[in-house]
Amino acid sequence: MKLEEIISELERVFPLSLQESYDNAGMQVFGGDKNIKAALVTLDVTEDVVNEAIEKKCNLIISHHPLIFGNGLKKITGKNAVERIVMQCIKNSISVYSAHTNCDNSPLGTSLMMCQKLGIKNYKVLQPAENRLYKIAVYVPQAHADNVRQVIFLAGGGHIGNYSNSSFNINGKGSFNPQEGAKPFVGTIGKLHFEDEIKIETICESNQIGQIIKAIVSSHPYEEPAIDIVKLENPDNYNGSGAIGWLDKPENTIDFLKKVKKVFNCGCIKHTKILKPEVKTIALCSGSGSFLVNKAVNKGADVFISGDFTYHKYFDADSKITIVDIGHYESEIGIKQIFCDILTKKFCNFEVRISEQNTNPINYL
Repeated sequence: MKLEEIISELERVFPLSLQESYDNAGMQVFGGDKNIKAALVTLDVTEDVVNEAIEKKCNLIISHHPLIFGNGLKKITGKNAVERIVMQCIKNSISVYSAHTNCDNSPLGTSLMMCQKLGIKNYKVLQPAENRLYKIAVYVPQAHADNVRQVIFLAGGGHIGNYSNSSFNINGKGSFNPQEGAKPFVGTIGKLHFEDEIKIETICESNQIGQIIKAIVSSHPYEEPAIDIVKLENPDNYNGSGAIGWLDKPENTIDFLKKVKKVFNCGCIKHTKILKPEVKTIALCSGSGSFLVNKAVNKGADVFISGDFTYHKYFDADSKITIVDIGHYESEIGIKQIFCDILTKKFCNFEVRISEQNTNPINYL
């Protein structure tokens, strides 16, 4: 399997444009081999995980947490774990790829995994992503509009939630005067020409703009297609941080918390005051989600499940919601199965193995 094919599929599901500004998702280490024999999926890249990859003859490691993060890698001397891992990977021709907050912000990522584990239905994004949506408009001769419209859809344009091939079309007249050196599809050099055209408008995500423009130019009959690209203020209600959804029926709060502990295999859970005898509306966020507490309160959630709450953040519950801290690792460990399912569904003959290493740095007594 080609490395670029694997990355292309992961980035189709988890576009890099979804990652937060502080993140470093994507290729971490190129081991030098573009042909991948097998992949090992993991939450974290540790020295034990690399040794496991070597033992299982996997020359690609796919992780959720980036190996190179924070202040980045400034030298490789082997003085810390990250430097040693990079050296070990290059020495053994192992590449490392990470899908982090782009996975967290995808509707097919960590929030989906948590909702499925808890039986939460009809979930929605808790905090929609911003600055991701664009409107693309192109002016096309009427006889060619169907073809251009179709290539826009094939390039990813026109998706709004569960609807595809969405566009708005307006009939009008375009005008142009071809100058010396032009090769007009219609019209005559030096003469003003009017042409019956259709304005095709559609929506797209920021990461799709390049491929859509390329598709338009390759299919448009004009030498110089007129294309408008407009950034929208609309929130992206289908991608973003956290999720909120509903249980099939109300559950006893204590029983629900016990279920959460069991489902996520927690050494312990920490929580604020139990406010209701039963819960039904559940908000959650994998990893460190304390920044979403107020969003969960405003959306009417009974509980908010996440990890990494500091002492003072628990006060944000403010007797309005029950905060449930299950731990960072525990909330995200299920992502290994999601990575595996995505790749095995796309590449049925490609070997994807789930790491057996427990990379959680926290232990419970």
